[in-house]
Amino acid sequence: MSSKSVKSMQALLPVLALLFSATMWGLLWYPLRLLEEAGLQGLWTTLLIYLVALLVGAIPTIGRFNELASRPGLLLALAVTSGWCNVAFIVAVIDGNVVRVLLLFYLSPLWATLLGWFLLKERASNASLGVLLVAMAGAVIMLWDSTLGYPWPQSGADWLAISSGFSFALANVFTRKAQSISIRIKTLVSWIGVVVVALIWVFFAQLPAPQLTMTTLTGSIALGLFGIMCMTWAVQYGVTHMPVYRSSVILIFEIVAGAISSQLLTDEIVLVKEWLGGGLIVIAAYFSARIHLRSNN
Repeated sequence: MSSKSVKSMQALLPVLALLFSATMWGLLWYPLRLLEEAGLQGLWTTLLIYLVALLVGAIPTIGRFNELASRPGLLLALAVTSGWCNVAFIVAVIDGNVVRVLLLFYLSPLWATLLGWFLLKERASNASLGVLLVAMAGAVIMLWDSTLGYPWPQSGADWLAISSGFSFALANVFTRKAQSISIRIKTLVSWIGVVVVALIWVFFAQLPAPQLTMTTLTGSIALGLFGIMCMTWAVQYGVTHMPVYRSSVILIFEIVAGAISSQLLTDEIVLVKEWLGGGLIVIAAYFSARIHLRSNN
């Protein structure tokens, strides 16, 4: 193989890794719903699949555990925000309309801009303000309640999707602040956060212990190993070998995967206002990534 071919392959692999991860996240709702139909409630599924990922993922980080003591407060914040982000997202896609949940989750550029102002003291450009307004317009259209006469989340899944996107943006802020800590440890901390948040939620919801069957147990283990772990590692590889603006754009493919799969596999209906508002949110996410490109050139 020529050096040119090797370079082309090296450039292509991060793209394929991110497309794989985005597609998997867009399809994650389906095995989660299958497990719930088989008798394993969504919170218990979340707990099991992330526990599997945590136990296996901890093995290659054994020699790095000393990093946990380097920035305990920051890592605790990362664990809490990552934990809520993932648990809320999973519960939302199980209980809510898949496309609507994904689109509301991708309000994260709006939250990222606001958090950048308040926490990172980043100066917002006119372009950033424009993106913020586009994202807000999309949110208003999607959440508009004709009965109330103003935008408002219309279900528990809406609230969870929005809070998940906010937590995702906040977790990214903490990740950026923890530059001295390895990616493996930050990933491990985020998985710990998911397990703890799921446990707390199970406790306060007073959910009965699940009646595990061979189907639900093997399904959860497989989803943890070949789903959560593979998706996480694929994202890590992609964002490590690609500029942030490109990886952000590629990851929006999650919405495409979710939209197509939900239309094929469910009878869920996406309203015109949801397509319109969601389209504005996707446009905002795209231009948010482009702004990042210009700011780093």
